[in-house]
Amino acid sequence: MPLSKDEVRHVATLARLGLEEGDEEFYAHQLSGILGHIDRLQQLDTEDIPPTAQVVEVASRLREDEPRPSLTQEEALANAPAAVDGSFRVPAIQEEA
Repeated sequence: MPLSKDEVRHVATLARLGLEEGDEEFYAHQLSGILGHIDRLQQLDTEDIPPTAQVVEVASRLREDEPRPSLTQEEALANAPAAVDGSFRVPAIQEEA
């Protein structure tokens, strides 16, 4: 399915790409080749292939969550430069309304 120069310019406009003068012929050949490969792929029988989101199986590398001893609230706030009502006090990043 060869593309015309006008179609290449249209695709470039949609993709917000600037083409140099004379590039249309080069990209028409490149894009036509890509579309030809897609046409060949669409001829394959994929009826027995289940849809997948991943080509290879993805295994979780995270450990299981297990409760463990941790700091108390007082210990966590002990070295804080400022604390208010059991929470860290941080400088405001926005002006108050």
